[in-house]
Amino acid sequence: MRISARRVGDVTVLDLDGRLIFDDGFEPLREKLSEVIGNGETNVLLNFDRVSYLDSAGIGLIACKYVTMKRLGGQLKLCNLRPRTHDILNITGLLAVFESFPTEEDALMHF
Repeated sequence: MRISARRVGDVTVLDLDGRLIFDDGFEPLREKLSEVIGNGETNVLLNFDRVSYLDSAGIGLIACKYVTMKRLGGQLKLCNLRPRTHDILNITGLLAVFESFPTEEDALMHF
């Protein structure tokens, strides 16, 4: 997984590219989110536009970091979910927890 970070106003956007699974994208995203949180950045948007696959480890990581961000008074939102990822999060009930938006622009307006 490749992750690029950029700032849009007071939001850190992480553009994810690849598979978010235990053997592949899990550790890079964990490290990047820990770095962002450690830097005191409180508004994070995960852009899933180029995420080709998501497994339970990836879901668990997002949930864990979501709770951490909330506890610190921050927000973690998702955008550009592909249909399969959207379905997985919907089936698990996590779409009721995570704020998810069809586009980056929509998400940025809700921070």
